[in-house]
Amino acid sequence: MPLILSASAAQAADGPVIVVTGKGLDSTPATPAYSTIEIEREQIVNSGSDRLEDVLSNIAGFQQFRRSDSRSSNPTAQGATLRALGGNATSRALMLLDGVPLSDPFFGYIPFSAVAPERLGSIRVTRGGGSGPFGAGALAGTIELESADADTLGLLSGQALVNDRGGTELSGTLAPEVGDGFAVVSGRWDRGKGFYTTPQDQRVDATSRARYDSWSASARLVQPVAENLELQLRGLAFEDNRTLRFDGADNGIEGQDVSVRMVSRGAWQVDALAYAQWRNFNNTVISSSRFTRVLDQKDTPASGQGGKLEIRPPLGDDHVLRFGVDFRRSEGDLFEDAYSAFSGARTEQRFAGGVNTDLGLFLEDDWTVGPLVLTGGVRADRYRIADGYYRAQDDAGNLLEESFYADRADWAFSYRGGAVFNAGEGVRLRAAAYSGLRLPTLNELYRPFVVFPVTTMANAGLENERLEGFEAGIDWRPDDNISLALTAFDNKVKNAITNVTIDTNLRQRRNIGAIDAQGVELASQLRFGQVSFDGTLAYTDATMSDDGAAAALDGFRPSQTPKWSASATLGWQPQDGMKFAATLRHVGKQYEDDQETDVLPAATTVDLFAQLPVAGKWSVVGRVENLFDETIITRNQGGSMDIGTPLTVWGGIRYGF
Repeated sequence: MPLILSASAAQAADGPVIVVTGKGLDSTPATPAYSTIEIEREQIVNSGSDRLEDVLSNIAGFQQFRRSDSRSSNPTAQGATLRALGGNATSRALMLLDGVPLSDPFFGYIPFSAVAPERLGSIRVTRGGGSGPFGAGALAGTIELESADADTLGLLSGQALVNDRGGTELSGTLAPEVGDGFAVVSGRWDRGKGFYTTPQDQRVDATSRARYDSWSASARLVQPVAENLELQLRGLAFEDNRTLRFDGADNGIEGQDVSVRMVSRGAWQVDALAYAQWRNFNNTVISSSRFTRVLDQKDTPASGQGGKLEIRPPLGDDHVLRFGVDFRRSEGDLFEDAYSAFSGARTEQRFAGGVNTDLGLFLEDDWTVGPLVLTGGVRADRYRIADGYYRAQDDAGNLLEESFYADRADWAFSYRGGAVFNAGEGVRLRAAAYSGLRLPTLNELYRPFVVFPVTTMANAGLENERLEGFEAGIDWRPDDNISLALTAFDNKVKNAITNVTIDTNLRQRRNIGAIDAQGVELASQLRFGQVSFDGTLAYTDATMSDDGAAAALDGFRPSQTPKWSASATLGWQPQDGMKFAATLRHVGKQYEDDQETDVLPAATTVDLFAQLPVAGKWSVVGRVENLFDETIITRNQGGSMDIGTPLTVWGGIRYGF
């Protein structure tokens, strides 16, 4: 519920009532034309792991590049995608927090640990749908995270938990009314010695647990500045440090975000947003044969600036027209040192970086004609890839290699359109067609990397990816307690960027002809008194196609891409504050590489959650991850493997949930 307060200048009974929401403009009538699922706050804050990526896994078809969560993976593998449009660690789905893109300006990964689930009010996931008014990058879909308001959070809330390996989670939120609006201040700290990601029979003396230590702090201020005009300020800071596989194989990320948003809900509706982001990444690579440092990616500073202006003029009840402009600039540099595995001496210093910009213009109209809603929109992007460079020098500073890449710029055009027909008795028919755009990231263009023993080379000549897709579906919602949806889709990513094997233990990022994905998605949300059920199922037949240099990949499935994925959560709330939930998830077989040689077997897991009130707003809480201790293979390179989260039991206390 929104916070409703009287304006300070209008305390009289006949004065205007100011509604403070902390949100953007409402979704448009044709939003249901696309395959859209909303995750409610009850699901968000009651998961087995209390991690954002775990909550998003309730949507079958959502995945990161690897199956590991953000406690036991390299951050650069945390790209988010939908509909099996993977094969690449960069995000092909656009993730927004209160309208601000979350993806790293240099790498394109999502800093999941920066966003505590308890701060969120809802999540809306649109699978497919094209770029439209969301911005370039919404190739596989859009994930919109919306912060909770003060009324939802309560004045004070928090939790403290510990797991069976001594890991801890501590968080707290203060959400007072301030002036005629509200403020929210929140912090979270997670740390633990972790588990062994290396299987027992592959461990050596240098093998390390997946230690993690991360914190995140955020602040929001929401204030009315005039009738129907609202100001929203937000700040975020975070740091996340981890160790993977071997002692000394440490990596870390840090970041800071600030944003300002003005939302007008008058006759002319306006959503104006501006933001700035700063990020950094570091990573140490340890040889898997000599267990010494071979690469120190010591500094990768990056920054992003952007904004969006959306305007909706008053055209009557039958038309919702929105038009506007958005902009995003990404700049970053790489500083890394290579070391000899034998002598330990520094052998090479490497530097790389560049600047990407995208200016988008969009126009979209929803037209309601009785039970039929039609929607159509166009988008034009002026993009620029500039100032790219790569330089290598020896330990003494003597130049070994230096390349400056030509600037390039052009226009790209995309569209989307659809229809929704309300057939009665809760039945809704829908169809849509769309296109989208994604620029290669600075990481893909300029940064080589090593996951020993495999080296992957950058490619400054990469072209933009382009999505073309269509879908049709049927929804049935006879009342507020029953919702069923079926969607069939066909999506194609042309010029898809993937890691192509070009020699033994050597890959390069390249554009291939396309990734074709056809599939079916099912979703259900059922409420029967104290019992609830939320389930999703996705089957996707995704293949790569190419008739050029990567013709050998033609017909193969993209790496890290399953055919089947499913999630089902059964909840029971026998009384206020008492909650129980069990979540079953399945991910089908995947391949580690583009050659379909190294298999990641299918995995099925069960998570549990329980909350019992004890006094007032206090409650005890228990969580279980991977109840049956399923072995989850997250990496398999010629038999060298990593595994995912084993059975983990959490217990603790909560206040205000």
